[in-house]
Amino acid sequence: MNQIREQLIALGAVFESAALVDNLARTGQVSEPAVACLINSLLVRDPKDTLEVYGGDDLYLRDGYRALVGALERDPASLQRDPLRYALALLALERQLDKRPDMLNVMGSRLDQVQQQVEHFGPVHENVIANCASLYQDTISTFRQRIQVQGDMRHLQQTNNAAKIRALLLTGIRSARLWRQLGGHRWQMVFSRGKLLKELYPLMRT
Repeated sequence: MNQIREQLIALGAVFESAALVDNLARTGQVSEPAVACLINSLLVRDPKDTLEVYGGDDLYLRDGYRALVGALERDPASLQRDPLRYALALLALERQLDKRPDMLNVMGSRLDQVQQQVEHFGPVHENVIANCASLYQDTISTFRQRIQVQGDMRHLQQTNNAAKIRALLLTGIRSARLWRQLGGHRWQMVFSRGKLLKELYPLMRT
């Protein structure tokens, strides 16, 4: 697998997190297997390749790929505005996180606790989601830049949904970090759209 495709898997996962947040905020519903895939991605520390971070398959990243295609094609009919806004904010927040080694250390040790919980309860148990949400609040939420999630207040005000949104945003930060470690850069989305789309369309079909 070439480097651009590896980058696109990680970037697709950022957009998947954003798309799930948007879906949950608007409808109160979300795909549990997709959430499980992303929560598990937080715990993969030494993958042999990018796909291994997401369980060895990109099946649960397809909504993210669609949102990314809509952003790169710039077609008003397929552009998902809120997921794009969340994804770009996640990329920006990860850049801030990278300058905070103290915070990265805290996240590493807290994710060790999450790992133990996942082994005991599974990735989508409410205790795991609550722990991930708390980790997001204690770290990323302390930055001046905040992600303002839009949606139906009936869903946003439910404690379980609010926790799941924060947990999903945390997974988006993880994927944004992976994308940048793989050589990804925001300017690619401006100047290399054609090249990215050429590699992305086959990923949609496989």
